[in-house]
Amino acid sequence: MRVSEAIIQIQHLSKTFGGGEDAVHALEDISLEIQQGEIFGIIGLSGAGKSTLVRCMNLLERPTAGTVLVDGQDLTSLSEKELRLARRKITMIFQGFNLLMQRTCLKNVCFPMEIAGVPSAQAKKRAGELLELVGLGEKAAAYPAQLSGGQKQRVAIARALATEPKVLLCDEATSALDPTTTVSILGLLKELNHRLGVTVVVITHQMSVIEEICSRVAILDGGSVAEMGEVQEIFSNPTTDAARRLVYPGGVSAVQMPESARVVRISFNGGTAYDPLIASLAIDCGVKVNILGADTRNVGGKAVGTMLLGLPAHPSEAAKALSYIRAQKNITVEEVPDYHE
Repeated sequence: MRVSEAIIQIQHLSKTFGGGEDAVHALEDISLEIQQGEIFGIIGLSGAGKSTLVRCMNLLERPTAGTVLVDGQDLTSLSEKELRLARRKITMIFQGFNLLMQRTCLKNVCFPMEIAGVPSAQAKKRAGELLELVGLGEKAAAYPAQLSGGQKQRVAIARALATEPKVLLCDEATSALDPTTTVSILGLLKELNHRLGVTVVVITHQMSVIEEICSRVAILDGGSVAEMGEVQEIFSNPTTDAARRLVYPGGVSAVQMPESARVVRISFNGGTAYDPLIASLAIDCGVKVNILGADTRNVGGKAVGTMLLGLPAHPSEAAKALSYIRAQKNITVEEVPDYHE
């Protein structure tokens, strides 16, 4: 679900821990906008500043400089009392679930409503509805210790929705879960985004999570935004080293090729997933190429990624192969002269 209105606007945000020679600059001059109703991803390697950034979004961490606007309200200008009220619009779920172990699932979901002064009967009714919404209506009387990891996260999501927020922040929310449970939680987040219109911000180090759920992504590197845009665009054609390290973590190399060979990199830019390019090249042109390395994936039914090819040694055969590849839709090609190290 996407509209053009920004729900979160971060402007020139920086965060420094400590001072003097021991100062740690966790975030430096971050500016980005997240649109109302979208699912936005923030990804980076360990230490990139992801969790610090998400905690600055609701001012659990106060920025050293810059502003954070949520639904048009500058959180950095609010008093502590005003900030507590504003945080009802921008709630959070965590990797460790953070449930109250001595409370039942129902009472865990009731907790933020109790703090907000919602009458008990109304809070219990709302909590029961939210547990039904996340598929755990039958677990209202159960305690967290009786639940699986995925069930705990569903309760945490229900609790985060109790104050009817406009934004749901997910800080590594699936990192502690197995792959099957991760898929189910991501499916739930997509469903809630669609049904409730809640904006979802996903903080993760897992590219598979971004692929599965996000429409746009910001890549953090060293506390700065290295690259930002549509997921499909960045995955098909990353332009920065930080993005390439994440999109192609294994890399692709042509060191096996002799010095005289021509090597090309082709990029799949969102055509139908896994069209048989190499087989078609051999059938249509009678030209055989060597696949030296590949890192491709299916994102929303579209093929993205890159492949390194060693062209035939004969110039006319190489030219024929290049001409054929360049004629294909949703594919770009460039020669790679510098892989012989």
